[in-house]
Amino acid sequence: MTDTDQPREKIHYICQTYVVTEAGHDKQTGLKIAKQFEYSTASEAQNRAEREALSDNCAGADAYMVVEDPKSGEVGEPSFLTRLGNVPEFDDF
Repeated sequence: MTDTDQPREKIHYICQTYVVTEAGHDKQTGLKIAKQFEYSTASEAQNRAEREALSDNCAGADAYMVVEDPKSGEVGEPSFLTRLGNVPEFDDF
């Protein structure tokens, strides 16, 4: 098998939006994922995040990319393209 026969890594461009969760009995609010959209380019994901972040029911939006190893199915750490509004800390991602 030659190098050209090897499956190439796959790049996923994601727009992910967040909403604020209601305060529970502990009176703390949080964030949860509302929507996820996958695009074929970084600019499409960024544009969608910018549009979504402007909507009244959206607390914040991320556009990011991840690289998938087709052999193992493992996905690497996200590389953020843009982060808008109220978004989780990277450690919470």
